[in-house]
Amino acid sequence: MEKKKILFISQEITPYLRENEMSHIARYLPQGIQERGKEIRAFMPKFGNISERRNQLHEVIRLSGMNIIIDDTDHSLIIKVASIQSARMQVYFIDNDDYFQRKFTVKDGDGKYFDDNDERMIFFGRGVLETVKKLRWSPDIVHCHGWMTGLIPLYLKKAYNEDPLFAHTKVVYSIYNDEFTNNFSANFKDKLKLDKINNNDLLVCEKPDYFNLTKLAIEYSDALIKGNIKINENVENYIESKSKQILAYQNRDEYLDTYRDLYDSLLK
Repeated sequence: MEKKKILFISQEITPYLRENEMSHIARYLPQGIQERGKEIRAFMPKFGNISERRNQLHEVIRLSGMNIIIDDTDHSLIIKVASIQSARMQVYFIDNDDYFQRKFTVKDGDGKYFDDNDERMIFFGRGVLETVKKLRWSPDIVHCHGWMTGLIPLYLKKAYNEDPLFAHTKVVYSIYNDEFTNNFSANFKDKLKLDKINNNDLLVCEKPDYFNLTKLAIEYSDALIKGNIKINENVENYIESKSKQILAYQNRDEYLDTYRDLYDSLLK
């Protein structure tokens, strides 16, 4: 029987970025699920504060070279990879000179959110899905971690849903205490549009803030996980209004088998 395939997409993964609830889960969950008999892939952004030399990243030439158009501008997609030897797993990194060379993640040295975080999020999400297409790897489940993955449920259910690789893919979205406090650009909705994504799909983004981005991710996900004990109160209330599979916060001693059981229930 062919192994089920789980694609993990995270804003942060330790040891490449500092450890917190999200980066810890995104590091050890793929390993644990692989050890429980499933095939896995893991992706994250190649932020400029990730040392390529220390972490032994190298470019995957056969996957790089595509262009992603955002707001009528071409941006080159560069794919890098590193191995976590103790886990027998690889991590793929989405890179681009315009978006991911600065020496910070989502804020500058003064603590101000980057004005182009919306485009960085779009580039990351589409970059992951285009790379998976190039790998010809069909995930049964895509598990997204953090707001920078928040457009992937929409893309999978609307723009990529007729692609044979993603036609039957289920989406799990983990919500963390990672709220950003600024709004995205006024033309955020226009930047999001792709074939089969129209204004009606994006009504929730009239005000492009954290709450509405998270609502968009929730709407197009098949199951939800509370990744922190405490998350945004408005998001918490919105989650509870949905008739979806919802997992409460799981501590580090219990989450692996609980998450595996959630995946298995979605694949029945």
